Amino acid sequence: MYVCTLLTDPARPSLDGALVESLRNAWGGGDVQWLAVDEAAEFTLAQVPDTLWDVWADVQGLGVDLAVLPVEGRRKRMLLADMDSTMIQQECIDELADVAGVGDRVKDITARAMNGELDFEAAIRERVGLLKGLPETVIDQVLAERITYMPGGAALLGTMKAQGAYAALVSGGFTAFTAAVAGHLGFDENRANTLLVAGGALTGEVGMPILGQQAKVDALDQITRRLGLVGADVLAVGDGANDLGMLGRAGMGVALHAKPAVAAQCDIRVNFGDLTALLYLQGYARDEFVTV
Repeated sequence: MYVCTLLTDPARPSLDGALVESLRNAWGGGDVQWLAVDEAAEFTLAQVPDTLWDVWADVQGLGVDLAVLPVEGRRKRMLLADMDSTMIQQECIDELADVAGVGDRVKDITARAMNGELDFEAAIRERVGLLKGLPETVIDQVLAERITYMPGGAALLGTMKAQGAYAALVSGGFTAFTAAVAGHLGFDENRANTLLVAGGALTGEVGMPILGQQAKVDALDQITRRLGLVGADVLAVGDGANDLGMLGRAGMGVALHAKPAVAAQCDIRVNFGDLTALLYLQGYARDEFVTV
């Protein structure tokens, strides 16, 4: 048994009931269940429709996200999340670079690396090298003045953890940021790269080993093994090329507002919804959301 979930941007809920009913009828689905009025709905299916991706493309033009997933095991026991442009709305290294006066150059490298056009390790070395000499205090300044959280993150963490799930933040960014973000949202642990500092300033180097795509896969494997879980128990979410490994390994891998080359390789794509979409995909209704 499968379930088809349709959802829109919670800030501008516009899910048309006639569209949902029309699709249910065309695909021979079960009764429609509204998870949130005008925002998210679902219905069961006996099989994955042959026209899934054609319909997906059509509803994208209406500002609607659509996914068809197995009903069994849809509520996950672990969340594995990327940080930059996923749990927060910025790329931390781009914000540091902006303060350092090399923002445009670094942003271009970041965009290409996240789209899979550049080697991740080489790209992070080059970008961090451009930050050499930046005062360490700028990190706290960026956190306080430039970092904003992706809508829905608190509800995602609060709801899953209330159901006993474990949450890990894994980033190709930096521990100076993941520690703060993890603490704010309630992640159980965080993993990232380390910016090296000497004399109160960034050295322009990254601590070894550099955490890239494989490190995120390793985190999934190590944490699930430690907790007695398996990959099928995991909901992973990310947006960049270095997230593809963990998205493919997880039972539910969600490309959230992802780069085009990344989204093209993922079966679950959220382009309009926020992080609460990950709760709807697991079958949670809005009145079940928990925000700590």
